[in-house]
Amino acid sequence: MTMSLDPAIAARLKRGADGLLPAIAQQYDTGEVLMLAWMDDEALHRTLSTGRATYWSRSRGEYWVKGDTSGHVQAVKSVALDCDGDTVLIKVDQTGPACHTGTRTCFEDRELPVTSPA
Repeated sequence: MTMSLDPAIAARLKRGADGLLPAIAQQYDTGEVLMLAWMDDEALHRTLSTGRATYWSRSRGEYWVKGDTSGHVQAVKSVALDCDGDTVLIKVDQTGPACHTGTRTCFEDRELPVTSPA
């Protein structure tokens, strides 16, 4: 039997034209923002039903479970939708780096200069 995303959850989602919504991965105990990836209904279903963060790769056109090839697993602690239903927040326990470049987060050492108002 094929399982799918709970229809009550699916009805709350506001997906982009491509059927995807952004998923923010956050370290559950520190609040550190680790990365942003993309999910469709199936990726969200897999994440909720397995406890492992599963995303849709736009570049490869396939699902990927964080850590299956790198060993840098994201064990899911909680999943929430934002108030508009167009973004998913996944609180995880990250093993190793979250970024494919090898840094702890995808935002590490990538700050842009901000000019403060006078």
